[in-house]
Amino acid sequence: MVAVAFYTITGQTAHFIDKTGLVAHQIEDANPHYDMGEKYVLVLPSYQDFMMDSVVDFLTYKNNKKNLIGLIGCGNRNFNDLFAQTAKKISVTLHVPILYLLELSGNSEDVVNVRQIIEQLSQSDKTAQQKAKEVEKPKELGNISFLSDYRQ
Repeated sequence: MVAVAFYTITGQTAHFIDKTGLVAHQIEDANPHYDMGEKYVLVLPSYQDFMMDSVVDFLTYKNNKKNLIGLIGCGNRNFNDLFAQTAKKISVTLHVPILYLLELSGNSEDVVNVRQIIEQLSQSDKTAQQKAKEVEKPKELGNISFLSDYRQ
């Protein structure tokens, strides 16, 4: 199974991960330096850039940036272009596809869809990176500004 990592401040993203039943690594503010050591999908809430330091530290640790094959963005659609902004910014900056977008802590349909995406990425003889590119990208990418910490 493709690995999963996530970040949460309010607990909404953690609540969604719990509903999926997926085993996932939680990025901790106290120690974000964790080596995933394999291909993985990152589930992210929407926060302002200055609140995402732990995610930046996690992504820049060892091969985590290289092993990232897809993103799942969470947020509140009432915020329009800011909906899932963190996933959108990382997608554009690191050239990693957004696999799915969900609102707040997701609903039962989101749980099924995300589990299906993770299972699809984990199956067949294709590499997870190739399969991630096959997943339909959301059309809600709107206006995106870059996270300065990711400039290469």
